[in-house]
Amino acid sequence: MLRPADDIPVTLDRREGPHGEVVLRQRGAGRFEIIANGCFLMDTSDGRSERLLVAAALTALPDDRPSPTLLIGGLGVGFSLAHAAAEPRWSRITVIEREPAVIDWHRTGPLGEITGAARTDPRVELRQADLVHHLLDGAEGRPRSSGAPAERYDAICLDIDNGPDWTVTEENDSLYGPAGLAACRDRLAPGGVLAVWSARPSPAFEEALRSAGFEQVRTEEIPVARGVPDAVHLARGPA
Repeated sequence: MLRPADDIPVTLDRREGPHGEVVLRQRGAGRFEIIANGCFLMDTSDGRSERLLVAAALTALPDDRPSPTLLIGGLGVGFSLAHAAAEPRWSRITVIEREPAVIDWHRTGPLGEITGAARTDPRVELRQADLVHHLLDGAEGRPRSSGAPAERYDAICLDIDNGPDWTVTEENDSLYGPAGLAACRDRLAPGGVLAVWSARPSPAFEEALRSAGFEQVRTEEIPVARGVPDAVHLARGPA
C-alpha cells in the first residue's frame, strides 16, 4: 500500500556535525523533523511538552524571583525558546546548542518561522557550544576556562535527548549521572529549578535527582496519541 504523500519524508538538509549526522526532514506542508545519527529527536507537529518544560520550570520557582534567568539546553525545533521569549518575566534567556546545522536551520532555514521573533529578543543569547562542557566549565571543583565566575541561572531546562534513559550520543550519558547532575545543581542559583524533558517517565532518574541533592522532585506527564506519555522531570536545588 502506498503511503499518503504527506507521510513521505523529504530530506531538506543532511550534514556531518561534531557529534555525527544530523538531518532536517519535511513531511507534508509545514511539518519538520530533526534526526540525529538515525534517531528521531523531535518534530513540529505538537510542541506541548516542550512548552510545558519552560512553563513548569517558571511555575516551580520560588515567589521571590521577579526577574528570573533561564538556561535552555538544546534549541531543537525552537518551541521551548519561542515559549520562553513570549513570557516577559524571564529577564535573560541563554540557549546552548551544539549542532551548527540546527542553528542554521533557524537563522536561514524553515525553522526560523518558529523562532524568528525570539532570536531578535534582546534578552536572548544563542550559543553554539556543547551543553555538558558548558555546565562543567566552572562547576564546583573545576576551574573555569575563561577565569570569570561561572554563570548561575534561576532555571535550567534540558531537552537535548529523548530522555535520561535514551541519549542521542554516549557523551550525553554523563549529564544524567552524579557528575552531570552535580554540575546542574552548582549552576543553579539557590533554590533554582531543573527541568528535564523525557520521552517517558523515569523513576530511576527521580532517584538520581534526589541522590544529587535536589529537593521537591516530581514528574509531570503529557499524554500523547500513542504509547507512554512524555514527561517533564522537575527538581529544586538547595536554597
